[in-house]
Amino acid sequence: MFHEPAQKSGKDPATPYKTRIGMWMFLVYALIYAGFVAINLISPVLMEAEIFWGLNLAVVYGFFLIAFALVLALAYNHLCGKREAEFAANPTEEVK
Repeated sequence: MFHEPAQKSGKDPATPYKTRIGMWMFLVYALIYAGFVAINLISPVLMEAEIFWGLNLAVVYGFFLIAFALVLALAYNHLCGKREAEFAANPTEEVK
């Protein structure tokens, strides 16, 4: 038995859009993460500051980074799916 792809795949017309949106999201996340690293390098004592419910800045910022990554992933999936649906609805037209 041969193991082949279940569906034939070709060129994805949404690739430039996916690349552009992915790079922007990566840049935004990298800047926010760089802020976390910068605080740890410049003023590590600041990370000990209690923010709320007895949690310090390091924990709150860390959980924020995790949650923000999830939100970005869900947004990326939604936006890319929407663009792919536009191409599927109009296969001969170029969607901008």
